[in-house]
Amino acid sequence: MPTFGVLGSGDVGQVLAKGLKDHGYQVRIGSRTPAKLAKYSKEMGITAGTFGEVGRWGEALVLSVLGSAAESVMELVGKEQVTGKLIIDTTNPLTEDPPEQGVLRSFTGPHESLMERLQRAYPAAHFVKAFNSVGSARMVDPDFQGVRPTMFYCGNDAGAKGTVGRVLDQFGWEAADMGGVLAARAIEPLAMLWCIPGFLEDSWTHAFKLLR
Repeated sequence: MPTFGVLGSGDVGQVLAKGLKDHGYQVRIGSRTPAKLAKYSKEMGITAGTFGEVGRWGEALVLSVLGSAAESVMELVGKEQVTGKLIIDTTNPLTEDPPEQGVLRSFTGPHESLMERLQRAYPAAHFVKAFNSVGSARMVDPDFQGVRPTMFYCGNDAGAKGTVGRVLDQFGWEAADMGGVLAARAIEPLAMLWCIPGFLEDSWTHAFKLLR
């Protein structure tokens, strides 16, 4: 079981850090300003540090920041610190523009994904897209009356995807491997689809299910 450094102090980062700890992993959580995590760190028993500190410590990482901040956070961690490491990429390339009829805007085009940008910039790291198409309230141990929801994931490295598949199973998900990094072009827009019922109906607790 690798140690996990979670990069991001928002709801997603805090939920995934707690989930990993609850499922037996050693976890630390990173922020630009670790002091703001003092209460969370004390309550959860999870050490907080800077992005650089947590990035160096973790044998695997979880990137859980706004998509617009993903590249700058990775720069703070540094290329030399992520060589050979799994990085679970939860980010989405969403802009800050207000939704139009419930539909958000993306700063990537249809033939590009944010994860592809990150993988090109850090070729020695093993990015795996996951946890980007559901709200933080349902990321760990989702309860849908006994039905496991589906989490789509993708990445180029089979070993890294194997680890993510095990984490997803531990967290209560049906893991659906969609292949290599190019599949992020299809998985990232699922976040936009997931948000539509939220904006139109104020419903934020749903998830996707792949029926075969």
